[in-house]
Amino acid sequence: MGKVVLGMTMSLDGFINDDNGSVEVLYPDLAALRDTEPLRESIQNTGAVVMGRNSFDIAEDPNWFAGNYEYQVPIFVLTHNVPKKMPKQTDDLTFTFVTDGIESAIRHAKTAAGDKDVNIIGAASTAQQCLKAELADELHVDIMPVLLGGGLRPFEDIDTELIQLERLKVMELPAGRTHLRFRIIK
Repeated sequence: MGKVVLGMTMSLDGFINDDNGSVEVLYPDLAALRDTEPLRESIQNTGAVVMGRNSFDIAEDPNWFAGNYEYQVPIFVLTHNVPKKMPKQTDDLTFTFVTDGIESAIRHAKTAAGDKDVNIIGAASTAQQCLKAELADELHVDIMPVLLGGGLRPFEDIDTELIQLERLKVMELPAGRTHLRFRIIK
């Protein structure tokens, strides 16, 4: 069975978006990022994605995901409110809106992923829920050399004594991005 991988990009001061909710400054290298070893490996190994509703809503047109998103796999969106209109789906990319919590979303995603990994796309709330429920096996964090001074921090309100990490990999990537990979010791 695959791993549950929690992944995110953050500023040097620990924010995953700015005060306005934008992630633009954290992805000046998006085209180059798609050609990096960590993202290619992640795409190859991922069998399903869990994302929060805010991450889903970043796409102005939810139909954009079909054929464009890096992960053309079943996507499980953690939400309180299911959208009135389903986004476009393909044979590979499907959407399931999960309203009964992170444990349910991960359970459904693991079933869909089979032997492949479940990738949790790191919005702050989804990351916090996943860590508090001890559902993640690995933590992948890309650090961008910018200071945002405000926004959302994924590691607030977490009992840090419960989380112990073992460093697996550190890589320098384009645009000053640093990729860190940790195993979460359970």
